Amino acid sequence: MNSLYLSSTVRELSVGCLLFVVHAAGLPIAGQQLDWPTERGNPLGTGAVPQKLPDLLVEHWRYEAGEPIEGSPAVSRGRLFVGDVEGTLHAVELDSGKSIWRQKIDGGFVSAVAVAGDTVIAGDYNGMVYAFDFADGEQRWTLETNAEISGGPAFFGENVLIPSQDGNLYCCRIADGKLIWKYETSDQIQCSPTIAGDLTFLGGCDGQLHRVDLKSGQASGEPLPLDGPTLSTPAVRENLAFLTTHGGLVLAFDWKSNRRVWEFNDPDRRQEYRSSPAVTADAVVASSQFRQVRGFDPRTGKLLWSTPLRRFAEASPVIAGDDVWIAATDGRLYRMDVKNGEIRSQQEFRGSFVASPIVADQRLILANNAGVVIALGAATEK
Repeated sequence: MNSLYLSSTVRELSVGCLLFVVHAAGLPIAGQQLDWPTERGNPLGTGAVPQKLPDLLVEHWRYEAGEPIEGSPAVSRGRLFVGDVEGTLHAVELDSGKSIWRQKIDGGFVSAVAVAGDTVIAGDYNGMVYAFDFADGEQRWTLETNAEISGGPAFFGENVLIPSQDGNLYCCRIADGKLIWKYETSDQIQCSPTIAGDLTFLGGCDGQLHRVDLKSGQASGEPLPLDGPTLSTPAVRENLAFLTTHGGLVLAFDWKSNRRVWEFNDPDRRQEYRSSPAVTADAVVASSQFRQVRGFDPRTGKLLWSTPLRRFAEASPVIAGDDVWIAATDGRLYRMDVKNGEIRSQQEFRGSFVASPIVADQRLILANNAGVVIALGAATEK
């Protein structure tokens, strides 16, 4: 669906996490991604949306959480949800930045929040997973794992996938938290699972890419070696899955045939990656710990461009249209051309960005270690 049309009758269609307003006749309007329900925006983990943000972004609002934020926010149906490291989950109006409700737990949230229907799910550093009611924040259920939750949840059907640093991937029922199955790896899991077809893909500190059958919770083929641990959420585009490793590799796998397609390793200096790549049909973008943001050809792995930063970016990149957005640890927000890596603009904020930016309803949303959530949007809408 490339164009939508105006009429007197309005109908809303939900396609993945894209919400379109459809009119029966008249002028075409572009669909917009109104929601960003999981850490990388969609089940495929691409960290990318098709529409470009306005050329000039100004601050629409800021929300003071009061405590550092390390996990990315989630947006669903006009509400933003984010957890802080002292254990408060915040629900905020997307249009105004006003608080709707807050819920406090005994631990602290260091992973991304995720939303499915009327349920908000987040894990804490004590290994507890909490489900809250979308409307009022009432706690619905908890699940106890044996180590910190640092990767965000992913959803399929009536179930939610939750990774834990105890080395297990938990599959639970969204409605009541009932455990459906558990998949065991041999080391910590610090990334989010990715879903394509009837499989989920999972990297870990055991240096392997796991393919897990969503129905049975059993391995689908032998895990693929990564030559080192990864903190990267795999990003899937068509038949390829992309991820980075702590050892400095950017990798592409054919997830259908379970084979490695290409790899890139800096011949001059090992880069070390802790963030996840963002992927479109024409580019794979990754940010390293050595202040380099790089673009690769997704088909061949050829290095297309490399752009240095003043400080490194721990947050994962996000692509919106032909822009790459990078939030760095020195509080700088970079806007780059996805084709050549040219810095189009940069803004500076107080604090440091660890949580990855998100894009929802033509806004770029940031959260920092000063406990501030910032929404940037078009100047005409301020």
